[in-house]
Amino acid sequence: MPELDAWHMARALDLALQGRGRVEPNPMVGCVIAHGAEIVGEGYHRKYGGPHAEVEALRVAGKRARGATAFVTLEPCCHHGKTPPCTDALLAAGVARVVYAMDDPFPQVAGGGAAQLRAAGVDVERGVLEPDARAINAPYLKLLERKRPWIIAKWAMTLDGRIAAASGDSKWISGEASRAVVHELRGRCDAVMIGAGTARADDPLLTARPSGVRIATRIIVDDAASLAIQSRLVASLAEGPVLVAAAESAPADAVQTLRTAGVEVLQLCGASRNDRLTALLDELGRRRMTNVLVEGGAKLFGTLMDLGEVDEVHTFIAPKLIGGAGAPAPIAGAGLAPMADALKLADVETRQLGDDVYISGRLRKS
Repeated sequence: MPELDAWHMARALDLALQGRGRVEPNPMVGCVIAHGAEIVGEGYHRKYGGPHAEVEALRVAGKRARGATAFVTLEPCCHHGKTPPCTDALLAAGVARVVYAMDDPFPQVAGGGAAQLRAAGVDVERGVLEPDARAINAPYLKLLERKRPWIIAKWAMTLDGRIAAASGDSKWISGEASRAVVHELRGRCDAVMIGAGTARADDPLLTARPSGVRIATRIIVDDAASLAIQSRLVASLAEGPVLVAAAESAPADAVQTLRTAGVEVLQLCGASRNDRLTALLDELGRRRMTNVLVEGGAKLFGTLMDLGEVDEVHTFIAPKLIGGAGAPAPIAGAGLAPMADALKLADVETRQLGDDVYISGRLRKS
């Protein structure tokens, strides 16, 4: 019954999303154990290093798992990692059928989980709601396939498209409800990134208030390692790490001053800003950072857009007008010449937040 399979898988996907921010760099996974329409067990991957979704659902189902169907949003693992193989748990429980949404491209799984189950006589079916499963785990897939984090661009702007007045003042464009959403985003990301100009102009904290499920590393892209030692970022090191991404040519005394204060300074190779930013993303990928929230400014957004590295956008539009030829727009960089080449968002969501309009979506890559 395809409709029933899709219904159970939709529930498993909802469960998987409950692990957002808690399981990375692992994927979000949900599982439903059912006899026909009756659900006898549910579970999801709750935290990195913790039991996988299948084990959680089997624990709830108990003896009723025998002869049941397991609906899983990702191919069950078949290797020993931080936890034992889920395939072994499914076989031991006597599950008769396994339906999963998408293959796991992780090299130690990559079809092996499904093959092991089939070899043991379990009826296995793949591909139910696969696009939805791939969508929720797009950051995991990018990290695996491209070795770089998922880049989330966030900005607030006025109705006439300005992120600050010509004077540089930007507090506050958006309202309290919009800022609360930003804090939620920060609280589930591995890092929050800004440029040196934004650090100087705004002297931000970049922490999540209240604290989220993750403590983000606060990254400042700052070729000259010019972050002020008196800044709120340096003063708040006890609340979360700060990393300054500098050029190899950054003054040695500036680098040493920041390091002595407890700031990590990463000096990047590359003749151009594009090269250095690419090197930074590669390093964040090596550190297995999965989601990175970028909060400006226009030069940093522009470089990331020119590199094709922005994956997701969150924009807060305030019903305000400030004008001014010198007032900055959200994105600088080289940009695109013909309107026909304009980048488009998919999965667009629009919400009213107080007086602001909140638009989010993912950039279409093809």
